[in-house]
Amino acid sequence: MPCRRLVAVLAAVAALAAGCSPEGGTGGSSPAPTAAPTSGAPAGTVATGTTSPQAARYTFPLRGCRFSFSHGHHDYPATDIFAPRGCTVVAPVAGMVDEVTTSDRWSSRSNRGAERGGLSISVVGVDGVRYYGSHLSSLAAGVVHGTRVDAGRPLGRVGNSGDAVGVPSHLHFGLSWPTGPGVWWIRRGVVDPWPFLTSWRDGGNRSPAAAVRAARVRAGSSTPPCSVNC
Repeated sequence: MPCRRLVAVLAAVAALAAGCSPEGGTGGSSPAPTAAPTSGAPAGTVATGTTSPQAARYTFPLRGCRFSFSHGHHDYPATDIFAPRGCTVVAPVAGMVDEVTTSDRWSSRSNRGAERGGLSISVVGVDGVRYYGSHLSSLAAGVVHGTRVDAGRPLGRVGNSGDAVGVPSHLHFGLSWPTGPGVWWIRRGVVDPWPFLTSWRDGGNRSPAAAVRAARVRAGSSTPPCSVNC
């Protein structure tokens, strides 16, 4: 079993043994993912480099289930939030749907980076941050590129698609700045989400916008080359 997969399995087992740990919680009830009325047009308030970021209200990206997450991730900044398969994944902030992967094409033989997330979705928030969730079991109806969403809008359901096959179901959650399509090594995560997830779980409203802007400055480019787990 690859080291990364073994770490994920051990983290999930520890979460189950501990129940609701300090890094865990129970989300509120949530309806099944359904399409909501939307204009389908790009949101003029979403920061994409030509618009100004807005203040935002945040919510935890899972609803209606017990979950657990830890401080740290293999290889690059991100968080795996372990939860039962089928748990509702929601938009953590208002914004616009960016990239959506509707089919799981990952193969262990090719292990292409662009396909490791399986079913996935990203949302560019009104705060200028891109929020990425992957390894989903399904996507909500009507969630396509350009769809405007409010915080808490169902986006899909937790699973273990992509290279999470054989690993306990979880949501891979990543924070980054917006890029053009297909820049998966940035989309997967450039800033540790743990302090922000902890805040939202506890009812806080800590924003990752400043941390993501700082990471972008350090990178020196909006699309630096992939340097780890490529």
